[in-house]
Amino acid sequence: MASLGEPPLESCSPEEAREIRARRQRPSTESIHETRDVDAGGVPARLYRPNERDDLGLLVFLHGGGWVLGNLETHDNLRRILANSSSHAVLSVDYRLAPEHPYPAPLEDAITATQWAHDNAASLGCSPDRMAVGGDSAGATLAIVVGHLAPVPLRYQLLVYPATDLTRSFPSFVENAAGPQLTAAGMGWFIHHYVGADANLTDPRLSPHYAADHVVAASPPTMLITAQYDPLRDEGDAYAARLATLGVPTSHVRFSGMYHGFFSLADFLDDAVAANHMAGAALGRVLGR
Repeated sequence: MASLGEPPLESCSPEEAREIRARRQRPSTESIHETRDVDAGGVPARLYRPNERDDLGLLVFLHGGGWVLGNLETHDNLRRILANSSSHAVLSVDYRLAPEHPYPAPLEDAITATQWAHDNAASLGCSPDRMAVGGDSAGATLAIVVGHLAPVPLRYQLLVYPATDLTRSFPSFVENAAGPQLTAAGMGWFIHHYVGADANLTDPRLSPHYAADHVVAASPPTMLITAQYDPLRDEGDAYAARLATLGVPTSHVRFSGMYHGFFSLADFLDDAVAANHMAGAALGRVLGR
């Protein structure tokens, strides 16, 4: 990664950062039965189906990228792996991005797409009563809030290194300030573009860490994955512990030696393969075979 010689994220404009991300993009290496682009209530989305069944469960997946980066292509391989390893469908949501569309636009799109998926599940070959929500990084934060707001019944949530406290108050922000991959300065860049300078960062719709106990306790059963060398590690660990303490069935796995972003790197990292298939197997068990 260092040999690529790319500039620090915080020195780039959003447009420059997106161009850098696009240059990193690799073709998918995972075959899948079907992909189909759909209009999820005005929100672009892509459906991944692992087989021909017409009663699949459905994971609504919200990609990472700090609410500024990411699209239907950046996580394509990951969504294929999750669909194949779970034997259920995945709906990838191409929500609007900041700074062109700051908060609450990404959250609004996540809610709209989730509601649409429930209302139109039959047209996707899915069952509306077997739905999950999930995502990585910024997408996992959105997924938590969707779970809090519960626009539809949810069986499960898959959360991969979520940002739960945008005040950046946990010790891992100091310990892992230099990354790799996500840095403390880079996280500040993302937050600045997402919410601006005057936002209330303790609003639970931005920082789920500050949600009331009864809201968190009503969350669906959860798998939460964190990484050792991640500025977001401690807040993710703390949120998993809080879910469990409040009675939510919770599986929490911290991957030692890994860093923010590893979950999308199955072509390079054995731990990414293990994490992907662990998550897919959990989804398969909850949504039913």
